[in-house]
Amino acid sequence: MEYQDKTLKCKECGKDFTFTSGEQSFYAKKGFENEPARCYDCRSTRRKERDFGRRTRELFEVVCYQCGNKTSVPFQPRYQKPVYCRECFEKLNTKEAVSA
Repeated sequence: MEYQDKTLKCKECGKDFTFTSGEQSFYAKKGFENEPARCYDCRSTRRKERDFGRRTRELFEVVCYQCGNKTSVPFQPRYQKPVYCRECFEKLNTKEAVSA
């Protein structure tokens, strides 16, 4: 089937955008039945907003095993393993890399 570029109106911002023949072919191959309702910029903005919500993590306040400073980490410490602040962790990793 041969596709032709279509001009659609974005339901988010109201601007006209082109639904290219290549995009139409891609949609058909993927089995998508509906045409896009938003322009590329609005789709990108929605995707970023949606993905941002997934990336927010709960932070846990801990005391660094090496220097004793309070810090936050994106995991819940368990099993009495030592937890380090960023600076001490980097120092430990550079020492290990040099000695290896």
